[in-house]
Amino acid sequence: MIHPKTELKFISQEIGYGVVATEFIPAGTITWVLDELDREFSPDTFNAMDPIYKTILDTYSYRNNKGNFILCWDNGRFVNHSFNSNCLTTAYDFEIAIRDILPGEQLTDDYGYLNITEPFEALDEGTERKIVYPDDLVNYHNVWDQKIKAVFNKIIDNEQPLKPLIKNDLWLKINRIANGKEEMDSILKNYFKLENQA
Repeated sequence: MIHPKTELKFISQEIGYGVVATEFIPAGTITWVLDELDREFSPDTFNAMDPIYKTILDTYSYRNNKGNFILCWDNGRFVNHSFNSNCLTTAYDFEIAIRDILPGEQLTDDYGYLNITEPFEALDEGTERKIVYPDDLVNYHNVWDQKIKAVFNKIIDNEQPLKPLIKNDLWLKINRIANGKEEMDSILKNYFKLENQA
């Protein structure tokens, strides 16, 4: 489920629609949580689908570390890619804002950690990276982990509208990590190696 202080908005002809903050969202806020309404499709189920459904899943889903396709039921599926994303996923099936997000600003992810099936050339943002690759998670997890760690302790201090979707055991773990009593798991745990990758 996407953060409730967001809305779907047309961004541009080139980008299409995106998810925009309707209010200030501070760094360390949980911006998305995998929930019970999100759909999960195995590779076998995906491969048996008609092409029209495969195209939808290719466009709007990500793959978890089992290789299953996860389709968000709400506007979460419209969060766009950015090499300078303001949100990052964690190893715990939720994403957090890694910096303050202002009203009217898009919430963005780096698709490099979504286990994409094919590389694609992204919109040029003036960054060194120009192409998103299926194995970006292997190459950049250390960078992303550091960005997450820098704000992880804020999770327990911020207002968290999505907290009811976090199971109690996980919330206790988040508290231990935030208080320095346990190490944060790397987002490399999310990696799924495609069979056809080298």
